[in-house]
Amino acid sequence: MSTSADSVSRPRVLILFGGRSGEHAISCATAGGVLRAIDRERYDVLPIGITPQGRWVRVADDPDQWRITDGRLPEVTEVPERVLLPQEVGSREVRVIEPGLPAADLGTVDVVLPLLHGPYGEDGTLQGMLELADVRYVGAGVLASAVGMDKHFMKVALAAAGLPIGPYQVLRGTDWQSDTGGIRARVEALGLPLFVKPARAGSSLGITRVTDLAELPAAIAEAQRHDPKVVIEAGIVGREIECAVLGGRSGARARASLPGEIVVTDAEHTFYDFEAKYLDESAVSLQCPADLPADVTARVQDVAVRTFESIDCEGLARVDVFVTEGGEVVVNEINTMPGFTPYSMYPRMWQESGIGYPELLDELLQLALERPIGLR
Repeated sequence: MSTSADSVSRPRVLILFGGRSGEHAISCATAGGVLRAIDRERYDVLPIGITPQGRWVRVADDPDQWRITDGRLPEVTEVPERVLLPQEVGSREVRVIEPGLPAADLGTVDVVLPLLHGPYGEDGTLQGMLELADVRYVGAGVLASAVGMDKHFMKVALAAAGLPIGPYQVLRGTDWQSDTGGIRARVEALGLPLFVKPARAGSSLGITRVTDLAELPAAIAEAQRHDPKVVIEAGIVGREIECAVLGGRSGARARASLPGEIVVTDAEHTFYDFEAKYLDESAVSLQCPADLPADVTARVQDVAVRTFESIDCEGLARVDVFVTEGGEVVVNEINTMPGFTPYSMYPRMWQESGIGYPELLDELLQLALERPIGLR
């Protein structure tokens, strides 16, 4: 068992997944891919799951248990025990508490790999807890995680950095009920089609493509099932291109992969929705590398790295853009903890760029282990 990342023994990695968000199952699937691929000769592994109710528990170190198979979505199930991360600076002890028993040590951890998607994990909340205890972790810090999760403030930050974004409007809470006419006028000015999205959700949950303003109230209601704050975006005509970004070593600039492209091939899906992403693989074509002119590829990569830098991101991110017919690159969003199964676009793009899945995991863990704790 490792006690230090600098010792001769293997660093111990706490792989954390599940969580309270609507992306619980996607987080589990990501963890299954990581558990299968992580180099057990280089790292000791402690898998910990968070149930949909928020309880932290020990889980099986079994990649197959966490796969999405035949439409079945995996889930971390409730048990009586509770797992506690380090509670104070200088302690890296993980403990487990079971009813009627004294707390037991699960040993120390050197780095946390938080494979959580959505609120209560990808949004800076978990990162803040780890920062309080000086525990190293993979990926974006508190601010970058929070900004990357909130599509509204993400757009504010990107626009401030001079990056191209599309027109949008934001609704909060009861805005629609209190100013229906004013909001309808502002939204109508965006043109059609529109995309109505929860501001702080991922995996295309709660998104509706609106082609008639009569559909707007239902679309807002659907988005608000996931988040009271809603972003309404103007539809952009262009190819959907993604680019993976990987943090640089020793102060070097972040690196961009070859871009990939998502093409929805089934008319049942009018955009890349949750079912097309995870339950109906035949509905989409994921092309990597994307068939783009060299100069456009270079612009996508440049915009991706600049987007990464604009929110002070660390570790990894996937930047999604539109490429218009005229070759303009417009940022859609940045994902600070993208899907990470072997079939997800983030690792696939790096595979095409010369870094295989196990090597990519190793690079991310090494970046986290080398990163200083505290303010940086």
